[in-house]
Formats: sequence, C-alpha cells, structure tokens
Amino acid sequence: MSHHDIPELFGSLVFNDDIMQRRLPKDIYKSLRKTIDSGKSLDITVANAVANAMKDWAIEKGATHYTHWFQPMTGITAEKHDSFISPTADGRIIMEFSGKELIKGEPDASSFPSGGLRATFEARGYTTWDPTSYAFIKDGSLCIPTAFCSYGGEVLDKKTPLLKSMEALNVQALRILRLFGDIYTKKVTTTVGAEQEYFLVDKKLFDKRDDLLFCGRTLYGAKAPKGQEMDDHYFGAIKPRVMAYMKELDEELWKLGILAKTKHNEAAPAQHELAPIFTTTNIATDHNQLTMEIMKNVAKKHDLVCLLHEKPFGKATGSGKHNNWSITTDSGKNLLNPGKHPQENAQFLLFLVAVIKAVDEYQELLRVSAASAGNDLRLGAHEAPPAIVSIFLGDELTGILEAIEHNDSYEGPGSTHMQIGVTALPNLPKDTTDRNRTSPFAFTGNKFEFRMLGSSMSIACTNVIMNTIVTEELKQFADILENADDFSRELNELIKRVYKNHKRIIFNGDGYSDAWVKEAERRGLYNLKTTVDALPHYISKKSIDLFTSHKIYTAVELKSRHDVIIDNYSKTLNIEALTMLQMFRRDIYPAVNKYISNLCKELSLKKNLFPDMPCLSETDIIKKLSTLLDKAYSLANLLDSNLEKGKEFDGKVLELAKHYRDSILPVMELLREAVDSMETMVSSELWPYPTYGDLMFKV
Repeated sequence: MSHHDIPELFGSLVFNDDIMQRRLPKDIYKSLRKTIDSGKSLDITVANAVANAMKDWAIEKGATHYTHWFQPMTGITAEKHDSFISPTADGRIIMEFSGKELIKGEPDASSFPSGGLRATFEARGYTTWDPTSYAFIKDGSLCIPTAFCSYGGEVLDKKTPLLKSMEALNVQALRILRLFGDIYTKKVTTTVGAEQEYFLVDKKLFDKRDDLLFCGRTLYGAKAPKGQEMDDHYFGAIKPRVMAYMKELDEELWKLGILAKTKHNEAAPAQHELAPIFTTTNIATDHNQLTMEIMKNVAKKHDLVCLLHEKPFGKATGSGKHNNWSITTDSGKNLLNPGKHPQENAQFLLFLVAVIKAVDEYQELLRVSAASAGNDLRLGAHEAPPAIVSIFLGDELTGILEAIEHNDSYEGPGSTHMQIGVTALPNLPKDTTDRNRTSPFAFTGNKFEFRMLGSSMSIACTNVIMNTIVTEELKQFADILENADDFSRELNELIKRVYKNHKRIIFNGDGYSDAWVKEAERRGLYNLKTTVDALPHYISKKSIDLFTSHKIYTAVELKSRHDVIIDNYSKTLNIEALTMLQMFRRDIYPAVNKYISNLCKELSLKKNLFPDMPCLSETDIIKKLSTLLDKAYSLANLLDSNLEKGKEFDGKVLELAKHYRDSILPVMELLREAVDSMETMVSSELWPYPTYGDLMFKV
C-alpha cells in the first residue's frame, strides 16, 4: 500500500462526521450535531433518518448485521448481533433498521457481572446509543457504540459513568475559565492517548502451554540464559514477521479511524508498544478497547498470539498501559499548557494545583483504578511504578511552585531572573521535564501520564476517577474565587495554600528505590500493595460522597463495581491455581519422575560395570531432583487443601479475596520456584513445555 492510499483508507469503516454531512439532509445533520455537541435529546424523526442513512452506508460496505457495541463490567466489549433483514408479506425480505433500533437495544445480558445490582430473573439490560462516538463496521456488522444500563436504570457499563464524569468536569472547568474572563469557550473536554504494551508469541508454542491457554500468562518458567539485560531489543530493529503483523494492524486500525502512530520494540524480548494520537476521552476508551481486540485478531492471521496480560513472563518486564490525560477547550487550547502571558500562566497554575490536590486527596482511588490480580504482579516490581501514587513535576516546575509558596523570586536553569510578587507570575518554560520512567503520575509538558494501568485493563475506570477528582477540586476553587473581593490576591493565596498543603504527593526522584518507600511512609502516603488492600477504599464514605455528589455513581453502583473487581481477583487466582496443579500433576511430575528413573537405571548399570566408580553426577542430580520433586509434591497438596478451604468463604467476597492473597498466592510462588529449579536440570527432550527461550526468542 502506498502512502497515497492511507488518507483514502483512514476511517473508511467509520460513519464519521464527514459521511454524516454527505448523507444526511441539512436539517437532520444540524439536529444531530446539536445532540452530539450539547447533549440535547434526540428526536425520533432525526433518529429514523440517521438510522436509514447509517444502514444504507453499512450495507454498501458489505455489512449484513448491526450490533449495539458496549462495555460491560467484564472489562472487555460485548455485542449482540441482529440482521437488517425483515420478512415481507409475499415471502421476500427487505433490509430495515429504524431509529428506535438505533437508539435502544435490549440484550438479555443476564450473565454479565452486575455485582448484585439485579437478580438473574430480572435479566433485561438496555443499551442506548452514544452519538458522541461514531458507529463503525467490524467483521461485517455495523457496531453502534452504546451505554448499557439495567431495567431499573442502574449503570451496568463503563461508558455511562465516563460520559457523566466528562460532563461534570466541563461544568466546573467553564466556571473557572469565566473567572479568567474567557467568555468564548463553550465546552471543556478531557483528552487521552493510551499507549499500549503487548507481547507476541508463536501460536504453535502457545498451544502447547496450558497456562497461556487458560490464564494468558506463564505460571512456570525458568529464566532463559539471555533476557533483556543487553537492552538490545528495546527500540531495536523489528523482526520481519513482527513488522508484517504491525503493518496489517496499522491498516486495520486506520480503517476504524484509530490513529495508531508509533510502534517500537519494548524492554523485554518479544514485547512491543503501540501509541495512538490523543482524542476525546470517551472515544479514546472505545478506540483502546478496539485496539486490544484487533491486536489479538490480526495476530492469529500471522500464526502469532498477542498477550495482553500484565505479566506473561515471570522473569521479564511486564506490560502496562500509559494513560496520557489532558484538558482541552473546544477551540483546541490545552489548559495544562503554560502560556505566554502571566494571566495564562495563572490559569495554568490553578489547573495544575487542582490536579496536585486531587491526586493527593484521592491517591487511593487512582490505585483502585489500576487494581487487578495481573497488575499486582507488575506494580512495585522495579519495572513499573511502585504501588504508591506520587506526582513527578520536574525540578523547574517544582522550583517555581516553591518560589510562589515562599514569595521568593525564582531563577531557573537557563531562564532570566523572575520576580514573583502577589500577582506577577512568570513566563513559564514549556516542556522542561524529562520523562521520569519510575513515576506513576508524571507531568510531561502539557499532560499527565498515569503509568500504573495494566495492559489488559479498560482505561474507562481511571478516567472516570481522574475526571471526577479534578471536577471536585475545580468546584471548590470556583466556589472560593467567585466570592473573592480581590480575585488576583485570592488566586495567588489559593495556589500557594493548595501547593503547601499537598506538596507531599510530589516526588521527582527514583520511584523504584527502597528509600522512596520509607520516605512515602514518612509523608503519610498510601502504599496499597495489592488489589485486596486497595479495593475497600472504593466504597469508603469519602469515595461514596465524592461520586454521589457529582452524580457519577450511586452508592449501590459503587458497591457493585467493588464486588465485581474483588470477585474477579479471586476467580483469576482460582483458575491459575487449578491450572498449576493440573500442569504439575499431569505433565511435570511424570516428566521429572521419568528422568529420575532413567538416571537410576544408568546409575545401577554403571555400578554393575564399574563397582569402584563413585558416579557423583548421577547421585547428585538424582538426590537434588528427588528433593525438589518431593517439595513440589507437598506444595501441590497444600495448594489443593487451601483451595478447598476457600469454599468456607462462600458469599463473603472480601474475606475470600484475602484468603487467596494470603494462603493461595504464596504457595503458588513456592511451587513455581521448585518447578523452575527442576526445569534447569531435566533434559529438554523430556521437559513437557516450550521454555522461555523458545517463547521469547523464536518469534
């Protein structure tokens, strides 16, 4: 494909603004734009016209079905397909699709996790069209991005709260902008670019490993002789097979209007990264879900498997997802960009300290947004940020805030002497920060990069939380500033006060160091090491007050989300433990036992032939392997009995999760250790599974 074809290809499977303008009558298009831009409800005649145009366009593109595409609390997407076909009285068919079907769907959906929000017999769930996210065609179906709620109106998906949080932030940000004399901005939105890390492995090798098949990660595996210590994979030349995969992946994403921009090798062998261009948060969320799905589908065509687990290989760097978050006006002005004038900088600093205060006051909620069994294996492992939330601002910006706090003048590197009086704020330098790879929340010029998210996770939860906590601070600021007698003085005092009270969250050093863990504890920051430690904070009074006051979630909806995540944690570990036991008992134990018995035969043969020979090597290996095998056998039995004990916690989600954290995980780790030691000693023809060397270096 030549570069001339790319503009033609881009968005070719998306019912976007350009196509709507071309295919809809002027008044219908105007009415739809009103709905999209200002959230006005959609008139049924408009919906009918849109549905008809959408159907005709989709059929021309080869679609035969339509589906309301939504994001239930499973963290993946869901679809129920209906065909456009309707029978006529004379036994023929016509292709039909009405406005009613566009606006509302009714998947039964009783099997989706609802965290107790409805009984199974109350199965009805409803999907409603989200017109702010364009419809698209995938696998011969017209996909209509939708929100999903129960018959009683409770939110059952990840999209609805996200849209609510964006609207709440818009309201409060506009109040702030008006105070600075901005009367032109009509809308403020948050934008996100989600960088996605992933691993590629050969499908034939993948199929030979039960752990990859059932769990998406390896539960056993000794380190290969070579890992990532040479740094020769990172940003290195991309292998031809992987390059072919990436080329097709780009093309498939471009057809869906997804701006995949950067692709490169990541730190570990067989690990790669895809980075998109920023877009509005709800669309970025849709796009990231689609990206993950398409990554997996395209891989199959190349006899590869795309692994999105946070820690597919125990001895190698895991995969994260970097959520680059910013705030932008409808005229394209980034509110996290320092400006050219003191007035713009005052506004920038106010938004900046709003984020600082939000992250400090609600650090535990950001940790919750990155909580899963898979991500627990990655966070704090000196390859990803620690489980402690802190903000990296860079020395220059921190220096400026320090100067403001103490009413000092500030002289930064390479800048002229700046006098900071009560109102005169400096000309702030742009992009003075170097990216700190060890910080979970880094300011990178005109955005904040949240680096704690796990690679397989939906970005929706993180962004609902980011939007809501910043909304809360902007509301508090607007309440203060709207009542100020002297705006400039009050503004300066506010920036000063907020920075002073919340600067403990700012840390510009090495987040991987043990010294930081101690320092963070001294500062009173949370260190929530596991999902089980973090999750109770989701349903604390503080959290419920926050989300209900901004009408993002009800207390019941929060509790249901808490239960779904915590239940998921236990189920994940249960599947992993059962898989470990099966692999050990069916394959590993027999293989090691056979090797030991082969060595025993060799030994007795040698003893007969050479009675005086000490036969040290055989004796030593037999002894070591037998000891390890006995140890592994005992650990497998212990794991079994601990799984059995888990049944006592039926119905108590948090207690069960604690049992898995404290009594299942540690035994799994010990069992793995024993098995990995045996792998390094048993002959490769008897070892039952492809090794790390095979999986990571043979793509």
